[in-house]
Amino acid sequence: MLGWREGRALVFFPKIKGIRRRWLLNSVSILVMILAVVVVAFSLFVKNYYSSGILTDMENKARTAANYFSSYFASYNSGDYLTAAQDYVSSFEDGTRLELQFLDPSGKVIYSSNGLTLSGTMPETGDILDLQKTQEISPWVGTSEQTGERITAVSAPLLYNGELVGIMRYVTSMRLVERQVVVLTLVAVILAVSILILVYISNIYFVRSIVDPVKNITGIAQRIAGGSYGIQVEKKFDDEVGDLTDAINDMSMRIKQAESMKSEFISSVSHELRTPLTAITGWAETIMNGEARDEKDVRKGMRIIVSEARRLSGMVEELLEFSRIEDGRFTLSVEPMDIKAELEDAVYTYHEFLAAEGIAVYHTDCEEEFPPIPGDPDRLRQVFCNLLDNAAKHGGSGKRIDTAIFPEDGDIVITVRDYGPGIPPEELPNVKYKFYKGSSTARGSGIGLAVCEEIISRHNGELIIANAEDEAGGCLVEIRLPTGT
Repeated sequence: MLGWREGRALVFFPKIKGIRRRWLLNSVSILVMILAVVVVAFSLFVKNYYSSGILTDMENKARTAANYFSSYFASYNSGDYLTAAQDYVSSFEDGTRLELQFLDPSGKVIYSSNGLTLSGTMPETGDILDLQKTQEISPWVGTSEQTGERITAVSAPLLYNGELVGIMRYVTSMRLVERQVVVLTLVAVILAVSILILVYISNIYFVRSIVDPVKNITGIAQRIAGGSYGIQVEKKFDDEVGDLTDAINDMSMRIKQAESMKSEFISSVSHELRTPLTAITGWAETIMNGEARDEKDVRKGMRIIVSEARRLSGMVEELLEFSRIEDGRFTLSVEPMDIKAELEDAVYTYHEFLAAEGIAVYHTDCEEEFPPIPGDPDRLRQVFCNLLDNAAKHGGSGKRIDTAIFPEDGDIVITVRDYGPGIPPEELPNVKYKFYKGSSTARGSGIGLAVCEEIISRHNGELIIANAEDEAGGCLVEIRLPTGT
């Protein structure tokens, strides 16, 4: 069936392809079938309506005339009915559309109202034969053997004392009726074709209103795939096509932002890698060439080499974490854990280190004891250390970092606050994105906070980064973890 329809589509829509052809094939072909059924049904209805109307009218006339002759027989001798029949025929007024005949009991014509049927003719049609058997009014529709045209005939019995003495018969040609049916059918066909043309034109316009924007969007998508990131599609419709346009535009902007972030990240990482490598190389060559003035310079150089090497290790570890997230190898080792103890260990670890840099760390504990929660202690400690490191690196100018843990609305809330310059408001929504590297006051290297976000989200928690709202300023990071996951 589909193959046939596709083949017909090639005939009706030779220059139309793709969605246009499928749309028109489905809608127009169904409409053609519906209209064809309607036209055929209308034609049959009209034919049946006229035929049944004519037949009913003829039966009524035959019944009335038969009643007249029945009353005539009650008053006069049945043998004199031929004179009355001849008078009835001569005064018949519907001769233009009906022929009135009187026949003898054998079915031979005696009188005819229009003279076309000769006396002595025996029609031998079904109405006459049925009447001779049943002696009741009998209709018949068929083709006349004498004229070869379709006719409708109704015969009524003329009875005297229960004996058939004659037959009165009405005959009409169906030529005018069939012509009228043909005319009305042609009118119906013309209307159906007009409707089909209007629907075809409206469908062409409607499909064009869908296909053209889709083609335009396809072209833009191909340009985006070719590297034209950020290009936008003009939105003309506030519907599903408009939604698709918004989605493509949003995708284009996100790809542009992602590419921009990646480029900035590569540039930033390259710069950050170059700095420690330069320090390590420089001091290593100085020590190796014996250019250090004394043992104090050697130790200073070694401390710098160790510090920069650790810095490089941290950056490489962040890159490895990001790689694991991207290829799906990032996993958690979940076990019951004491969240307060893990936070205190991280704070204690950084306390002495930050004190050496002149930064004080103040931790606020809560009296309430939390039940063990399911989590990965190493991953969560990684988050705490990353946040403390960011607070020291970007908010260390405030010389203070506050940490706290407390319950709130059924969650465990952990906060890390510094008193530095904070984060520019326009950069706040992006600081957790992968590869994002904003101004010098933005947090992280472009990966660390993205990894923290991934770890917290896998614990069914939430990582919120904002600026403190009081006059002291600074950045406030909030971690919300459910008491049970």
